Parts: sequence; C-alpha cells; structure tokens
Amino acid sequence: MKTFCGRANPTTGAMEWIEEDENYDYHQEIARSRYADMLHDKDRNTKYYQGIRAAVSRVKERGEKAIVLDIGTGTGLLSMMAAAAGADFCYAVEVFKPMANAAVKIVEKNGFQDKIKVINKHSTEVTVGPDGDMQCRANILVTELFDTELIGEGALPTYEHAHKYLVQEGCEAVPHRATVYAQLVESKRMWSWNKLFPVHVEAEDGEKMIVSPSEVEKCPGVPSVCDIQLNQMPSSDITVLSDVVTMFSVDFSKPVKSASTHYRVQLEPIKSGKAQIVLSWWDIDMDPSGTINCTMAPYWVKSTSAFQWRDHWMQCVYFLPNEEPVLQGELVCLTACRDEYSLWYKLQKAREEENKIDACVESPVCRCQAHLLWNRPRFGELNDQNRTHQYVRALAEVLKTDSVCLCISDGSLLPVLAHYLGAKQVLYFLSLSSLWFSLIFSFFKANHLEDKIKIIEARPELLTASHLEDEKISVLVGEPFFTTSLLPWHNLYFWYARTAVTSHLTSSVTVLPQSASLHMMVVEFQDLWRIRSPCGTCEGFDVRTMDDMIKNSLNFRESKEAEPHPLWEYPCKSLSDPQEVLTFDFRKTVPQHCLSTEGSISLLRKGTSHGAVLWMEYHLAADISVSTGLMQISNEKGNCEWNPHCKQAVYFFSSVIESQSLSDLPSAIIYAINFDPKTGEIAMDFKL
Repeated sequence: MKTFCGRANPTTGAMEWIEEDENYDYHQEIARSRYADMLHDKDRNTKYYQGIRAAVSRVKERGEKAIVLDIGTGTGLLSMMAAAAGADFCYAVEVFKPMANAAVKIVEKNGFQDKIKVINKHSTEVTVGPDGDMQCRANILVTELFDTELIGEGALPTYEHAHKYLVQEGCEAVPHRATVYAQLVESKRMWSWNKLFPVHVEAEDGEKMIVSPSEVEKCPGVPSVCDIQLNQMPSSDITVLSDVVTMFSVDFSKPVKSASTHYRVQLEPIKSGKAQIVLSWWDIDMDPSGTINCTMAPYWVKSTSAFQWRDHWMQCVYFLPNEEPVLQGELVCLTACRDEYSLWYKLQKAREEENKIDACVESPVCRCQAHLLWNRPRFGELNDQNRTHQYVRALAEVLKTDSVCLCISDGSLLPVLAHYLGAKQVLYFLSLSSLWFSLIFSFFKANHLEDKIKIIEARPELLTASHLEDEKISVLVGEPFFTTSLLPWHNLYFWYARTAVTSHLTSSVTVLPQSASLHMMVVEFQDLWRIRSPCGTCEGFDVRTMDDMIKNSLNFRESKEAEPHPLWEYPCKSLSDPQEVLTFDFRKTVPQHCLSTEGSISLLRKGTSHGAVLWMEYHLAADISVSTGLMQISNEKGNCEWNPHCKQAVYFFSSVIESQSLSDLPSAIIYAINFDPKTGEIAMDFKL
C-alpha cells in the first residue's frame, strides 16, 4: 500500500502530493513527535509519579484493589509508575498502533507484563465486562491528554466518556484538576502578528502611506491559539494591564462536561492602556490537596528557580477581536468561551456585560481572507518597518520613471511601494492561487490603486505578451515570499519563476533581489537539542525501545534533512562564525547542473556542537541585504539574535540523535552541501 504526502515543491511553488512508502506517515509521526521532549520533562514525570503513588495509597487505605485506567499511554510510562507504586492492575489505552506496539515491548522489558494490559483502541471504543477489554471499571484514572491550550487534543470529551463508561463513581484521578489562568496585556509586538499597521513610505513627492482595507482592520482574525515559548519574550515587549486571574478549573475526579460553555471574570486593570492580548497558561494539581503542582506559568509569574524547559506544553497568546482601551481601576469583564477543543476571549466594560444575557460569543471567523492567507509571522514581517525600509531603499535605487515592473511574491505589498516610488507601470503576478486576488485587490482599492496596478492571474510559464500589453519587463521584483515554503531555500521558487518569464524581460533587466546566498553556522542549543536526544531511562524505567524507534524513523528520511524552527524562541550560542556556503544569481536563469560546495567550518568557542543552522540572505541591490536568519551575535559568549518573522533550518548532528558524548571537542566541522535544480532541494552532510 502507498501513502500520499504533501510536500512543497520549490521548483513550482506549489504543494504537491508525493507517493511514499506505506510506512512514511508513521515514520513522520514518530520522527516529528514530542515523545522525546516529554520523556526529558523531569518536572512533569516526577510529579506524575508522586501523584500516582499518592492515588494508589489512598485507594489501598480504603481496603480496595487499585485498578488503573491510563488513557493515551504512549510509552506506557504512567502505567509502569502505577504498577511500581503497587497498583493491582493497569489498562493502558493507546490508539496509535506503532506506539501501542512499542508500549508492549517497553512494559515487557521492564517486567510489568503481568500487571499491565495494553489496549490498541481509542478509549471511546474500549469495552468493560467479563468478555470486554477491561474486566471491570477502574478506580484510578491516569491521563496525559493535554496540549498547550489544555483541551486541544480532545481531553474533555475523552474524560466525559471515561466517567460515563470506564471508571467508578468517586474514582481517583491523576491529575486531579487543571486550572486555566489569564492575564490582560498590551503588546505592540504581539498585536503586529494579528493586525496590519499603516506602512509609511518616504517618496520623492513626500510621505506616502499604505493602509489596510476596513474589512482587514475590523476582522477578529482566526480562532486558532498562538502557542509560543513566552519565556523568550522580553518584558520590554509586554505591558501588563491586569493581575493574573483564574478563568476556570476542571476536576477530573468527577464527571466532566465537554459541551460549549463560557466563564466570566471581573478584572480591575492595574494600569491604563490598550487591551490587545490575553496571555494564558494552565497548571495541574496531581493530588486533591494541590501540593503536587505542575505549572506552565511564565517567568514573571513564578520564580525562575522552578523553571522547567518544555516544548510540548508552552503558553497561549489570544488576540482580542479588537483593541479595547482600559482605565486603571475601572472594572472590565473578561469572558473565556470554549467548545470541545478550543478557547477564545472577549473583553467588555463591566456595565455593558450586565445588559448581556448570554456573553458567550461565537468563535471568531476571518472574513477578510488576510488571516487565512498570511500566518502570524508573516503579519509581523509585513509590519517590520526596518525591513520595509530596506526594500524602499533598494527600489528607489533601481526604479526609473519609465520602468515596467513585475512583482512575483505571494500577497506582497511591493507593487504598492514600486508605484509610490515612481514606476511607470506596475504589474502583479498572482501565479499560485486565485485566493490572493480578492485580498490583494482590496489593498489596492483601499489605497486608490485599483486602476494603477494590474493583477495577472497566470502561472509564470503561461505568461503571454498580451498579459503585458506587449511591454517588456525592465524591473522584476520579489521579496521573495511564498506561502508553501517550509525551509528557507524553498523561496528560491522566485528563481524558477524568473527563469520561466525570461522571454518577457528586457536584455538589461534589473532583478531585485539580484542574488541570494545560503549561510550556515554551528551552534550549541540551550534546550532545543532535547527534542531529538534519546532518553535511555525515565524515572528508573528503561525506555530505550522508544529511543530506537525515534532513531529508526529519523533514519527513514528525516535525519538527513534539516527541519524548520523559529529560533527566536530557542536560545543558542554560536560555536563558529557564520559562513556563506552557496550563492544563487537571479540575474541569470536557473542552471541545468547542480550547485555543490564542500569545506570545513572552524569552531571558535567551547561547547557542544548540537547542529548547524542555515538561512538565506537576499541581496536586494549593491549594498542592501535582508537576512531570514542571523541578525547579530550579541556578545562574546556567542548568544544569537534571529529574525523573529522566519523559521530557520536546523540540521541536528548525529551525535545528538545518537547521544554520543564526544571525548574530544572537535576543532572543525566538515560539510558537503548540494543544490539540485531539478528538485529545488538542498541536501547536506556533516562530519564532526
């Protein structure tokens, strides 16, 4: 059996369905899973173990047998904790077949096969009775079904079903309860991920401005949570407007309702400002008294001494539908609404709320298209005035009054900049998707440019002279940015598009950017390495079967590839200088032959070489460049600042994946990098 997987094709700029081996999906799931990260989460594991021991003791003290139901068992870790704590029997439920098979092996390896039964089913399909999957209902319910938003993985309907059909009334639950917290803040940086600010352009005939269409201004955005490593957000980017408030709690030892509902809290702002964002996180109490607590609170709420890095649970950023001015001391009402799987927030003046009978608003829906087509980092990028200024400088250098300008980039505002800076004629490609048409047209209309910039709905290879009204293109521009790009070099689609339109270009055409270069640096990560590092033993249990499984899946393909990560969220220090390794000249067409390079990169600082980071730099004009990666190395220790709007490519060295401790620190890394113009992909290999 074959499986079809979507992969970005940098040569066409499209998502394409590739036929893969039937195991590909499963290997992807394992290779990119957060299992390693969870097994490395000492705080989580220790507290689960303490909570499970306490629950088993409470049941035993009542003179009952301890029968455990563990839903979403994964490696079987929590069931083994229960068996080791003295539980009489455990039912470990896991729906993902390869994972259930691994759990069986891990349970056997640790000698608990007589105490633990692994059930490869969804918990809602588990049966109870003499001929069922479970002999009787459990009196201890253990689960780890939570995501950053708490309920996004379906915890509520799963608990609701378990209480009805699988556990006894008055059962013990680990965790016992979860509590969701919220805090109102103003943050221009985070708000820039959801709204487009006016763009100011210095032109020869005075300052011009690009404004958003009113439907984009008023749009509440999309309901999906923005989950980030909030601990990497500097306090200077956040103005706290309220104290932390408890929004709601869920007691998992009692029947749980998953039906949509809402929770209301009155807040007294501690500072006047513009309420834009609700920051939210949760904690779990592993026991009824709340003495065993595991919290996701950010650094300004709890002391850093208790800080545990984790990537499987982070913090939530919710954008209010509109910016609301609040006054210090003047009460407001914050409403959290939820359905089975997601949360959203609304803020009202306290007196407004008194007149509303049902404050539960419908989930926000984007009707302007912008929030569906631009992701949050893209909003941030479009709002970056420094970046825009570089493009304005470069365009001002290359545009003349008789320039005929063609732009190739997804949802770009470059055509407006080109028009303001004096191009005679501006044409705009919507080569990849008709979805862009209405959004971009609405921007042109809002700025009274609908008859000044012509939108061409055609793929580059299908461009005709009549599309261009028999003009030749003298200036070809792109950011370049394409929504299908996953890795930094996928935006090289611009080069393929440039090649496809060659016959429509003047012989002296100016291409902006004129070239791109691939850069690389060897780094030591503070924490990110953990997501790919084997665990060995976890709380005294041997989980090497899981390590081997992840390693095999990585070797299936993924470990030979780089993976995208937004490195502003994941601190690292440079062990080498950044190095330019390949260049791509957009003034020429895509070559027929591969572009290859090999060499070595010297290590200048002591540290563990976890991997290489790769990014693109675009050379807009002679002395003007924009980087999608390293912005600067900020101190002698080698701490790095990264472009916050882009994901960088991370290639983890095999020493991380195989957990080798190198006896001697290497002095250099040997690399080989190859760009294949037929696929648009970059293959790489590193040796320490």
